[in-house]
Amino acid sequence: MGASGKCLCGAVSFSMEFPSKWAAHCHCTKCQRAHGAPFVTWVGAVESQVTIRDQDGFLNWYSSSEEAERGFCSRCGSSLFFRSLKWPAELHIARANFTDAIDREPQAHVYFDTHAKWFAVTDDLPKKPDPDA
Repeated sequence: MGASGKCLCGAVSFSMEFPSKWAAHCHCTKCQRAHGAPFVTWVGAVESQVTIRDQDGFLNWYSSSEEAERGFCSRCGSSLFFRSLKWPAELHIARANFTDAIDREPQAHVYFDTHAKWFAVTDDLPKKPDPDA
């Protein structure tokens, strides 16, 4: 059992086998800028449990730091994936790009020390700071 998803135009699609590793809202400034939003909800997966289909080579990877990169569709601009040397063999998938239900709800807010002050977070999930700060 698993879930599937795709970018806005459908050129890049994916499927993930369950179980996922985790789901969380990331408030780091790089996620804010990459997605143009106060936070991004990611789903963590074992990379070998994810199949990516890239019609016509539209999936591109941007090195957002020395140790991390972000995958996006160059046709429609959808931000889809994140991977980092910090979490080897793990792929983070933007929750909003899933077209199917996943096996868990978000469990925490991470990098909350850099959250957008103009957006009120009112849920009761744990709010964790940058672990490297």
